[in-house]
Parts: sequence; C-alpha cells; structure tokens
Amino acid sequence: MIPLQKVKNMLTIGVLGAGHLGKIHIRCIQQIADYKLIGFYDPDPSTVEKVEQEFGIQSFKSIADLVDAVDVVDIVTPTIAHFACASEALLKKKHVFIEKPIVATPEEARELIRLATESGAKVQVGHVERFNPAFTAARESIQEPMFIETHRLAQFNPRGTDVPVILDLMVHDIDILLSVVKSEITEISASGVAVVSETPDITNARIAFENGCVANLTASRISLKNMRKTRFFQKDAYISVDFLDKTTEIVRMQTIENEPTDPFAMVIDLGNGKGMRQISFERPEVLAVNAIKAELESFYGAIVNNLNPMVTIEDGYKVLLVAYQILEKLNHQPAKSLA
Repeated sequence: MIPLQKVKNMLTIGVLGAGHLGKIHIRCIQQIADYKLIGFYDPDPSTVEKVEQEFGIQSFKSIADLVDAVDVVDIVTPTIAHFACASEALLKKKHVFIEKPIVATPEEARELIRLATESGAKVQVGHVERFNPAFTAARESIQEPMFIETHRLAQFNPRGTDVPVILDLMVHDIDILLSVVKSEITEISASGVAVVSETPDITNARIAFENGCVANLTASRISLKNMRKTRFFQKDAYISVDFLDKTTEIVRMQTIENEPTDPFAMVIDLGNGKGMRQISFERPEVLAVNAIKAELESFYGAIVNNLNPMVTIEDGYKVLLVAYQILEKLNHQPAKSLA
C-alpha cells in the first residue's frame, strides 16, 4: 500500500514526443514513484503503435488533450516544436520540463520566460550533463577555473543534423561552462566547417570572461570515435571530467616545507629556495546514476518544495544566447565547406 503522503504529492506527467530520446524519458519516468505517467503524444502513427505496445501506456490524440490531463508536461520533441508545446502548457499553468536547447531562438526564449513568469509554473531545461555523476563528483573541487578545455565529439548520425552542431552538441558544454564561471563574457571567437550537412558539423569556439578565464570548446558530429571530456585548470589544481566514461581525476599541487604528507605523492623541488610542491592524484567515487532520471527527479523536488529548478529557464536562455553569438561569428567567417 502506498503511503498517504506519497499519494498526496504524486504528480501526473505526460510526454510530448516519443522518438529515441522520448522513449528514454518514458522509461525513466516509469521508474520514478513520485510521478504517475498518464500517457504520451506523438504525431507519427507508427511510433504511437510501437510505444503503446512497448510501454503499455495511453497515447493522446492531440497536444492539447495531453496537456489538459496532467500536472507536468515533458517536452521531448524536435527543437522547432519546443516553443509551441511549452507555450500551450504554460498558458494552462502546467509545469514544464523541456529538452535542450530550450527553444529555437533567443526571441522565443524571452517570450517563454514571460509566459512562465505569468503562469507561476516551474520550468526546467534538460541540460543533462549537470546531473552526470562524473561532473557532480568533481563539482565541489571546481573553484574559479581560469582555463577550460572541452571536446565533445560524436560519430555521424543523421538525427540532429537539422541544426548546427552548436545547438546539437556544444550547448551541453556551454551550460557546464556558464554554471562554473561566475563572470560576464567579454569576447567570443569561433570557426567551423560544414562537411556533410548544410550547417557546421565541426566547430571550435573561444570564450573569454571578465575575470580572465578562457574556455576553448570543440564540438564535432563527424568524428571516428565518441568523446565527451572537459578539463578545468585552476590555481593549484587540474580537474578532468569524462562525461562519457563517467570518470573524474583531480590533480592537486600543494606547497610543503618538509616531508610530503602523502607517501604516494610526487614532490617537485622548485629550486632557488622557492620550496617544494607536492602533487597528489585523486579519483573521486563516481556513483552509478542515470542522469536523465536524476534530472526528472530533481524537477519533481523543485515543484513540490517550491524551489528553483536545478537548470532554470533563465539558464537555458543564457546558453542559447551564447550559442547564437557563436553562430553569428561563424556566419561572418569566410565560407568553409568540404562538401
């Protein structure tokens, strides 16, 4: 028997979009006791039939019907449909979880912020890497990084090529970057090449901040192997986060006067009376966490406890602004294409 408190706080939820990622969301929601999955909507009849059979859940005939039936709307549609779906939900004061990027344009994002403010509903954006256990294991150690280098490389997949690689892949790293660097951006430069699609498939961006931090971001969807790795360099520490393999390594340097405190640490004598530096290596425990499930659970907590979501609608907007600044730089570079 379910405890009374659990029934009282249970939220009904429906999923808009049942493609590859939508099915992952459906599977995760079915594993969260605090949500009651009411059903889903997808415009493709063949997808509807397959999802109904696989998950044993109800399909709705329209977006409006699903929105009316739930407390929370989970939007996992193509980006171009995000604004229309989220707007309809917010106008009916429904809480909204919306996959990244938040919407297609900064103008749509500003309007969505207005609608969310007027509705009083919660909105969380699906920048899932914030919940990646490798990143959460390193998060407390990342303090005022001054150089950040990211590589997000993927093997070619036609899915997602309707948008530039910046909006498809790099937005993940822009969100991580903005979450750890608490300073205003002063300069952005970028270059990119369209190889197999009509928009850049590989892009490098350099982002400089007021506090002196510089970030170098590379994203590709035409690589021979997958890689999702970020390196943070800060005073006396180097932190490596592998988002794909779910591993974290921290290298620390500490000034010592006598014998090293760690018998396994490396020691460097700086010479000329400058003392010695002890280098230690840490590999924090990385828990086996499903990041998509974790972000959906986090959103539930934000709703029932009236807290700001972990990734707010404003966060999603800021990421989109930076992404569009990078796109603008690419649009003003000399034409490059290998196609």
